[in-house]
Amino acid sequence: MEDMIFYDRLQFAFTITFHYIFPQLTMGLSLMIVYFKWKFLRTQIEKYNNAAKFFMKIFAINFTMGVVTGIPMEFQFGTNWAKFSELTGGIIGQTLAMEGMFSFFLESSFLALFIFGEKLMGQKLHFLTGFLVFLGSWASGWFILATNAWMQHPVGYEILENGKFVLNNFSDLFTNPWLLPAFLHNQMASVVTSAFVMASIGAFYILRDKHSEYGRLFLKTGVVFGLISSVLVAFPTGDWNAKNVAKYQPGTFAAMEGIFETEEAGAEIVLIGQPNMVEKKLDNKIAVPNILSFLTYQEWHKQIPGMDQFDEDELPDNIPALYYSYHIMVGLGTIFIGVMALALFFLWKDKLYNIKPLLWTIMFLVPFPYIANITGWYTAELGRQPYLVYGLLRTSEGVSPNVSSGNTLFTLLGFVGLYMLLGLLFLILVGKTINQGPTPKSH
Repeated sequence: MEDMIFYDRLQFAFTITFHYIFPQLTMGLSLMIVYFKWKFLRTQIEKYNNAAKFFMKIFAINFTMGVVTGIPMEFQFGTNWAKFSELTGGIIGQTLAMEGMFSFFLESSFLALFIFGEKLMGQKLHFLTGFLVFLGSWASGWFILATNAWMQHPVGYEILENGKFVLNNFSDLFTNPWLLPAFLHNQMASVVTSAFVMASIGAFYILRDKHSEYGRLFLKTGVVFGLISSVLVAFPTGDWNAKNVAKYQPGTFAAMEGIFETEEAGAEIVLIGQPNMVEKKLDNKIAVPNILSFLTYQEWHKQIPGMDQFDEDELPDNIPALYYSYHIMVGLGTIFIGVMALALFFLWKDKLYNIKPLLWTIMFLVPFPYIANITGWYTAELGRQPYLVYGLLRTSEGVSPNVSSGNTLFTLLGFVGLYMLLGLLFLILVGKTINQGPTPKSH
């Protein structure tokens, strides 16, 4: 049974990790495409229109890959997690269906119109199609986050005698106190990824002395969007999320922060340390006293419960993975703020385009927002364990009893091979698009 649960979780973790490479770029990029198209309508400067159309090509490649990798992921609800689907389908089925019916069709329909319909529609309608693509992609995030928020903090439900969850208040799904901070945090993090991708393409063009006018535009836009979104990821959205975890999942909060024992005089914030699960402590710890209490409750000496206050079977089942995921996310987020603030300073001084070490740094940082986004999701999902629906339905109760661990492992290996090919195809297509540039005849 333990092997079966492990392989079911591993397969879902792999497929959703690979899938989320793509939506995190499309959600942020759609906003920046709308910005370029709006700038074109205001100024009638053609480079803004070309920039919008160029990034919509990259958007379309990402969107296609997201669809291809998203379908197998959702099938797993019926294959590996049939019991979970049977018990909670009356609730999560509604938000997932709304995501497919409204968001996906809105996004895909108007994406085609944006790419192929500019001359037919005129510029104002073309802008509207871009805006509707943005609206569809963010609505998609909203419905998915509404599903996840219910699993993290279940509201508006009742449990029938047969164990099934049913919704008794539809509006509670969308007024869940977990939803808005999680959604805003997730969307700002996707803008961070898109800003770094855009800035890195700009840096690449400047370093190669190719498409230089667009290189400067992309770098400038990416840096401005990147700094604003990096700050918003940390505060207020990240702070708001952390306070929600402390309030609704206190055991998870203790594990995230590495608080093994409750401190009477207030909790310290750990900068560096390695969880020692044998001795129940952090090794090689560097910490600042009382800061965590102040950040969480605005009181220097407020007590925060440690893991010693909870039953072991109620705590997350992989505390080191949760702890490291959280600290990688926070550490990278801090680096992003620093790099983008430095880049904006030199942009203001009109020196950024000539500082090659900083341009190289921006270009090679491009994988790290993806890592930060994925470790952020690992923090949320590892933190909810050992539950699928926090406090109500354990992960062990949601698996399909008739799917063997061997079958799951076999299909997982198939996904790994297939997704490697898809990933290679994606890199080739995006690489060719970037190499071609915003306009085919640009120099």
